[in-house]
Amino acid sequence: MVLPLLHLLLSLGLAAWTLLFLFRIVLTWYPQVDLQRGGWRLLHGPTEPLLTLTRRWVAPIGGVDVTPVIWLGLVSLLRELLVGQQGLLTMAIR
Repeated sequence: MVLPLLHLLLSLGLAAWTLLFLFRIVLTWYPQVDLQRGGWRLLHGPTEPLLTLTRRWVAPIGGVDVTPVIWLGLVSLLRELLVGQQGLLTMAIR
């Protein structure tokens, strides 16, 4: 009973993080957008702490911030490993 609920919550949470980082990638094309104003704060708040941490180690490449791409890859990998078709939780439920 607990495992399917954990699977669902992790799946939804990681899907939400994936979408947030996808939006951050798209917004790098529009540097004039102020993410700290208005509704953009909903996107900025949850992602910026991770991106700030990663920017300490990864410099922009050609002037482009690649940290959202790195996090998108990490979250996608984690999602696949835990709740994907062959994921650990998926296999434990079966």
